[in-house]
Amino acid sequence: MTALYVDADACPVRAEAERVATRHKVTMYVVSNGGLRPSQNPLVETVVVPDGPDVADMWIADRAGPGDIVITADIPLAARCVENGARVLKPNGETLTAANVGNALAMRDLMSDLRSADPFRQGGGKPFSKADRSRFLDALEREMRAANR
Repeated sequence: MTALYVDADACPVRAEAERVATRHKVTMYVVSNGGLRPSQNPLVETVVVPDGPDVADMWIADRAGPGDIVITADIPLAARCVENGARVLKPNGETLTAANVGNALAMRDLMSDLRSADPFRQGGGKPFSKADRSRFLDALEREMRAANR
Protein backbone atom coordinates (compact mmCIF):
# COMPACT_ATOMS: atom_id res chain seq x y z
CA MET A 1 0.00 0.00 0.00
CA THR A 2 1.33 3.39 -1.00
CA ALA A 3 2.16 5.94 1.69
CA LEU A 4 2.90 9.62 1.23
CA TYR A 5 5.67 11.14 3.37
CA VAL A 6 5.96 14.93 3.66
CA ASP A 7 9.13 16.55 5.00
CA ALA A 8 6.93 19.23 6.53
CA ASP A 9 9.38 21.83 7.81
CA ALA A 10 8.93 24.78 5.43
CA CYS A 11 6.89 22.72 2.96
CA PRO A 12 4.62 25.07 0.97
CA VAL A 13 2.41 22.30 -0.48
CA ARG A 14 1.11 20.37 2.54
CA ALA A 15 -2.53 21.29 1.88
CA GLU A 16 -2.26 20.26 -1.78
CA ALA A 17 -0.60 16.97 -0.85
CA GLU A 18 -3.37 16.28 1.67
CA ARG A 19 -6.06 16.83 -0.98
CA VAL A 20 -4.40 14.39 -3.40
CA ALA A 21 -3.76 11.81 -0.65
CA THR A 22 -7.40 12.03 0.45
CA ARG A 23 -8.68 11.61 -3.12
CA HIS A 24 -6.53 8.46 -3.50
CA LYS A 25 -7.26 7.24 0.07
CA VAL A 26 -3.55 7.10 0.89
CA THR A 27 -2.07 7.57 4.38
CA MET A 28 -0.02 10.75 4.57
CA TYR A 29 2.71 11.21 7.19
CA VAL A 30 3.51 14.85 7.94
CA VAL A 31 6.91 14.73 9.63
CA SER A 32 8.48 17.66 11.50
CA ASN A 33 10.05 18.54 14.82
CA GLY A 34 6.93 20.38 15.94
CA GLY A 35 5.11 23.64 15.46
CA LEU A 36 2.55 22.37 12.95
CA ARG A 37 -1.19 22.24 13.51
CA PRO A 38 -2.33 18.61 13.17
CA SER A 39 -4.84 17.88 10.44
CA GLN A 40 -8.31 16.61 11.38
CA ASN A 41 -8.18 14.28 8.36
CA PRO A 42 -8.06 10.63 9.54
CA LEU A 43 -5.70 9.78 6.65
CA VAL A 44 -3.11 12.33 7.82
CA GLU A 45 -0.78 11.33 10.62
CA THR A 46 1.29 14.10 12.17
CA VAL A 47 4.67 12.76 13.29
CA VAL A 48 6.65 14.96 15.67
CA VAL A 49 10.28 13.90 15.99
CA PRO A 50 12.79 15.13 18.60
CA ASP A 51 14.81 18.26 17.86
CA GLY A 52 18.13 17.63 16.21
CA PRO A 53 19.80 17.79 12.85
CA ASP A 54 18.13 15.60 10.23
CA VAL A 55 15.96 13.67 12.72
CA ALA A 56 12.83 14.13 10.56
CA ASP A 57 14.85 13.16 7.47
CA MET A 58 16.07 9.97 9.13
CA TRP A 59 12.52 9.07 10.20
CA ILE A 60 11.30 9.38 6.61
CA ALA A 61 14.31 7.66 5.02
CA ASP A 62 14.01 4.71 7.40
CA ARG A 63 10.39 4.09 6.33
CA ALA A 64 9.93 5.20 2.70
CA GLY A 65 10.42 2.44 0.16
CA PRO A 66 9.14 1.02 -3.11
CA GLY A 67 5.66 2.29 -3.95
CA ASP A 68 5.86 5.22 -1.52
CA ILE A 69 6.06 8.90 -2.44
CA VAL A 70 8.19 11.45 -0.58
CA ILE A 71 7.80 15.21 -0.82
CA THR A 72 10.95 17.09 0.13
CA ALA A 73 13.24 19.90 -0.96
CA ASP A 74 16.09 18.24 0.98
CA ILE A 75 18.38 16.69 -1.64
CA PRO A 76 20.31 14.31 0.67
CA LEU A 77 16.98 12.97 1.98
CA ALA A 78 15.73 12.64 -1.60
CA ALA A 79 18.86 10.66 -2.53
CA ARG A 80 18.32 8.21 0.36
CA CYS A 81 14.65 7.75 -0.50
CA VAL A 82 15.37 7.19 -4.21
CA GLU A 83 18.00 4.65 -3.18
CA ASN A 84 15.31 2.88 -1.12
CA GLY A 85 13.01 2.73 -4.16
CA ALA A 86 10.60 5.55 -3.25
CA ARG A 87 9.32 8.15 -5.70
CA VAL A 88 10.46 11.67 -4.75
CA LEU A 89 8.96 15.05 -5.61
CA LYS A 90 10.21 18.50 -4.77
CA PRO A 91 7.53 21.05 -3.78
CA ASN A 92 7.91 22.73 -7.19
CA GLY A 93 6.87 19.50 -8.93
CA GLU A 94 10.35 18.41 -10.01
CA THR A 95 10.73 14.63 -9.87
CA LEU A 96 13.96 13.25 -8.44
CA THR A 97 14.97 9.83 -9.73
CA ALA A 98 18.01 7.59 -9.80
CA ALA A 99 18.90 9.27 -13.11
CA ASN A 100 19.02 12.85 -11.78
CA VAL A 101 19.38 12.85 -8.00
CA GLY A 102 23.18 12.54 -8.23
CA ASN A 103 23.35 15.73 -10.33
CA ALA A 104 21.03 17.50 -7.88
CA LEU A 105 23.27 16.46 -4.98
CA ALA A 106 26.40 17.67 -6.81
CA MET A 107 24.74 21.02 -7.63
CA ARG A 108 23.67 21.42 -4.00
CA ASP A 109 27.22 20.80 -2.82
CA LEU A 110 28.64 23.20 -5.42
CA MET A 111 26.24 25.97 -4.41
CA SER A 112 27.06 25.38 -0.74
CA ASP A 113 30.77 25.73 -1.53
CA LEU A 114 30.16 28.93 -3.51
CA ARG A 115 28.13 30.44 -0.66
CA SER A 116 30.80 29.63 1.90
CA ALA A 117 33.56 31.03 -0.36
CA ASP A 118 31.79 34.38 -0.86
CA PRO A 119 30.44 35.82 2.39
CA PHE A 120 28.81 38.69 0.46
CA ARG A 121 26.74 36.42 -1.76
CA GLN A 122 23.11 37.19 -0.95
CA GLY A 123 19.77 35.64 -1.68
CA GLY A 124 18.50 32.16 -2.22
CA GLY A 125 16.36 30.51 -4.82
CA LYS A 126 13.38 31.87 -6.69
CA PRO A 127 10.22 32.58 -4.69
CA PHE A 128 7.58 29.85 -4.74
CA SER A 129 4.97 30.66 -7.42
CA LYS A 130 1.46 29.65 -8.44
CA ALA A 131 3.03 27.87 -11.43
CA ASP A 132 5.21 25.83 -9.01
CA ARG A 133 2.11 24.86 -7.02
CA SER A 134 0.27 23.83 -10.19
CA ARG A 135 3.28 21.81 -11.44
CA PHE A 136 3.46 20.10 -8.04
CA LEU A 137 -0.22 19.11 -8.12
CA ASP A 138 0.12 17.66 -11.64
CA ALA A 139 3.30 15.78 -10.72
CA LEU A 140 1.86 14.37 -7.47
CA GLU A 141 -1.27 13.18 -9.25
CA ARG A 142 0.89 11.48 -11.89
CA GLU A 143 3.16 9.85 -9.26
CA MET A 144 0.18 8.72 -7.18
CA ARG A 145 -1.41 7.00 -10.19
CA ALA A 146 1.89 5.34 -11.12
CA ALA A 147 2.47 4.15 -7.53
CA ASN A 148 -1.01 2.62 -7.34
CA ARG A 149 -0.68 0.58 -10.54
